Amino acid sequence: MGLTIIEKILANHAGHEVKAGQIADILIDARIARDFGGANVIKNIKDNAMGIDDTNRTFFTFDCNPGGSDQKYATNQHICRQFAREANIPVYDINAGIGTHIAIDEGLVTPGGTLVSTDSHANILGAIGAFGQGMGDQDIAAAWANGSVWFKAPKSLKVILKGQAPENTPAKDIILRLLKEFGAAGLLGYSAEFYGEAVDKMGLSERITIASMATEMGGIIAIFPPNDIVIEHFNRLEKKFTPVYADDDAVYDKIVEIDISNLEPMIARPGHPEDVCPAKEVAGIKIDSAFIGSCTNGRYEDMKAAAEVLEGNTIAPGVVLKIVPATRQVWERCLEDGIIDIFIDSGALVGNAGCAGCAAGQIGQNGPNEITISTGNRNFAGKQGKGFVYLASPQTVAASAIAGVIATTNAMPKVQAEFAPGPGIKAGDKVKSDSVSDKPNTLKGRVWVIRENNIDTDMIFHNRYLAITEIDQMGQYTFDNLKGWEDFADKVQPGDIVITGANFGAGSSRQQAVDCFSALGVQGIVAASFGAIYERNAINAGLPIINSKLIESNIENGEIIEVNLKTGEIRREKTGELINANPFADIQMQIYQKGGLLNL
Repeated sequence: MGLTIIEKILANHAGHEVKAGQIADILIDARIARDFGGANVIKNIKDNAMGIDDTNRTFFTFDCNPGGSDQKYATNQHICRQFAREANIPVYDINAGIGTHIAIDEGLVTPGGTLVSTDSHANILGAIGAFGQGMGDQDIAAAWANGSVWFKAPKSLKVILKGQAPENTPAKDIILRLLKEFGAAGLLGYSAEFYGEAVDKMGLSERITIASMATEMGGIIAIFPPNDIVIEHFNRLEKKFTPVYADDDAVYDKIVEIDISNLEPMIARPGHPEDVCPAKEVAGIKIDSAFIGSCTNGRYEDMKAAAEVLEGNTIAPGVVLKIVPATRQVWERCLEDGIIDIFIDSGALVGNAGCAGCAAGQIGQNGPNEITISTGNRNFAGKQGKGFVYLASPQTVAASAIAGVIATTNAMPKVQAEFAPGPGIKAGDKVKSDSVSDKPNTLKGRVWVIRENNIDTDMIFHNRYLAITEIDQMGQYTFDNLKGWEDFADKVQPGDIVITGANFGAGSSRQQAVDCFSALGVQGIVAASFGAIYERNAINAGLPIINSKLIESNIENGEIIEVNLKTGEIRREKTGELINANPFADIQMQIYQKGGLLNL
């Protein structure tokens, strides 16, 4: 009995025959850790005192969040860079793009080769007739240290695409049709080999689109026998390789034939990539945003296809289109060919190469209830933000961005959809009282003494938390970026008072740096002086702030003080000492008594 493609690749890298269901130790040609998971790989290496088997086969790729705009990603990237310098490991940094695409474009893996990565879509390597697999941090650490990992050879399924897809149905429509056929688990545990007249003619980008979504069908890999286009790609790179093909008498667990000759534009509804229907069934649904990119549709051919739709058109009013090429190489080619100009002229935002919104990255996220149409490979709830994501081809996404509603290139509405004007916002019925509240004019409480000047708003409430809008959630992050005071929120009690030095609250205008104290029940802040914007924010929020040089005394943590807001007099209970402070101005007292500016 003959062997399938996957059985041959695994056997070549195990040094002995490997049949479906058997477990073998597989030599890995390229071992990749991304900025997502890379720091954990390093931790595993160090904790277990392991070395690196071959630094020429070991790589970092920073593609999830190339800008490092998320603090956790920035930290992970820095940890990875430091380790890479120490261990002499190559880094494809934030300017390079998606790691699996780099592996193909730079020939890190050739047809018949093997690759593992902390990327669940590493099976994209099936597009070139190679084995790729996403693995966890421990697996990748083992591959780095040993050069190989154990693997269970999957069963093989043969998929025959019959006929040719119509011109207006690119590879994304084909894979969405396959998702409709197989569902979320139809390829579970399988290596699916693709054949047919259409497959023979497919370019590299089309194969990548289909291979990248094997994961969404539960597949180990979707693998294509290399055609002349793929072979020529690696010949240009001057790489030595031997393409692998299945034997004529290879044994498949299943053979499935799917006719694509009558294919039409397809779309996946929010929440489930396999919830696929013809795009015409959801045409006309108003969208808020659109995204073109990801490892599924970030190639040059995808960008060009979108540009052909967008050229001479503009994005519908109120709609946001975000475009992110897969790699720097794609980006530069788009720039040279004028495609970037077309994107910008249409009103799109173009980001630097990487995974973008698909990986919760630096561009592409959506907000609560936002309706997005995307070329990504996943639309699980929360995957690309808190909105609702439809999956479609670059052509359909571009057409929808122009139309303002879900639309296809062959059924574009004549008039762009606009958001209906609202009724306007009028003042509500909130009753405001002219009477002064019963808030005390004297504050009494335990003090926390922070003997520092120029404590800025990032020290008080770091910008990584700025997306928080609920005041009751802000308190826990107070001072967590101020060295020595990171545990302040755990120690402080309602009614406590903070004493500190000059220029407290310097920096940004963020209101959260005031509201975090209110969330903790802090009664007030006594400082030698306050940042100008911070002072206004505190007064307007009704948080008592007192200008006094009390910090210059020998006052200690835990003392009790009493502050008279009207007279500006501060009394230390421990010593009876009286310290002068600036009394509240009339407007400050009015706002304080009302509980904030907006209650006046």
